[in-house]
Amino acid sequence: MKYTLDTLPVLDAYKTGCECPLCRLHILCEDSYVDSMLSAAYMEPDCRVKTNETGFCTRHFGQMFERRNRLGLALMTHTHMKEVIASLESILSGEDGARPGLFASLRGSAPAEGKPQKIRRRMAGCVICDQVTQSMERYAYTIAQLYGTNAEFKAMFEQSKGVCLPHLALLLEMAQKTLPASQYAAFSKALSVVTLENLRRVEGELEWFTLKFDYRNADKPWGNSHDAVERSINKLMGACVGSEAQLPPHND
Repeated sequence: MKYTLDTLPVLDAYKTGCECPLCRLHILCEDSYVDSMLSAAYMEPDCRVKTNETGFCTRHFGQMFERRNRLGLALMTHTHMKEVIASLESILSGEDGARPGLFASLRGSAPAEGKPQKIRRRMAGCVICDQVTQSMERYAYTIAQLYGTNAEFKAMFEQSKGVCLPHLALLLEMAQKTLPASQYAAFSKALSVVTLENLRRVEGELEWFTLKFDYRNADKPWGNSHDAVERSINKLMGACVGSEAQLPPHND
């Protein structure tokens, strides 16, 4: 196998045996970008232009706040806030979009963009979200390509625990865009089989978790159901609860 900057992380994620290797990659990417944003990167002119204009979402502001470099975060937040104030001055001093009349509303006519919509659009971006999205698209592309070209990875893929539903959609989308029709058909079939098989497995473990609260099952073994609630939620929504959603430990 030819190892690249994208194939190595993909292989490592699949070797962990986790419920969704792409969720694992997402968390590692997120952690890396949060760290890099608070390293020397925040002093780079290109980086500051992006952070000043785009800013960060609630989640990533929170993650940066928990790290040690409060000065770096303060500097980025200050210059971003100055740009936001300048934008708000323009938005708030302008006119609201025309309000549609009753008949226009009934016809489903879209109202002109008003101040609330402009404010929401101004604050909707996140530099780290954009970086993570680009990385995840590359990893999805790598997985689709490896499945059709590498026997070792193909076996690893088919023996895995599948992926979560958001990453199922991402893999199918990327494969559809980049693979020839015959390769897409084979990849799509294999992905469907491994995903449904493992969704049924987790659903069964979740059911047993609920049945364990029946006194008649009190002395029966839990099996793999102790964390079935967390794994079920993560299968449906992507890693968001429990140990699978935690960032790597930090000393800061």
